[in-house]
Amino acid sequence: MSRFMNVLRSWLVMVSVIAMGNTVQSFRDHSFLSEKLYTGMPDFVNGLQARTFGIWTLLSSIIRCACAVDIQNRTLYHITLWTFVLALGHFLSEAFIYKTAPLTIGVMAPLFVAGFSIVGMLIGFQYITEPEEVSGARQKKRN
Repeated sequence: MSRFMNVLRSWLVMVSVIAMGNTVQSFRDHSFLSEKLYTGMPDFVNGLQARTFGIWTLLSSIIRCACAVDIQNRTLYHITLWTFVLALGHFLSEAFIYKTAPLTIGVMAPLFVAGFSIVGMLIGFQYITEPEEVSGARQKKRN
């Protein structure tokens, strides 16, 4: 495995662990979201919304951690990439369309993480090897 993919795996684990911490915080105290993320309209944040955010964050964390363990799994790799695309879309829409999350450090950090991760994962596509049975089947079809 290439050095780049090992760095990407480490990055995914780190992002996953941080997301697990955000999940715990979302369940413990929903004011975390209104004070750090959705500062534009903090009255919109309630316990239900915080728990939903926590579950979404936990699911993303599990998917990213699973990808770090099995980074050569193309399907899992694609799903993981989509978790970052969805996160980027969510925070951009909250900042610029709904105006619930002004560009504070609490919003800039997930935007940076999602953007950086998308770029890293797109670069990583070139290092994913095809399973032998798939490449062998393609050779048989050509013959």
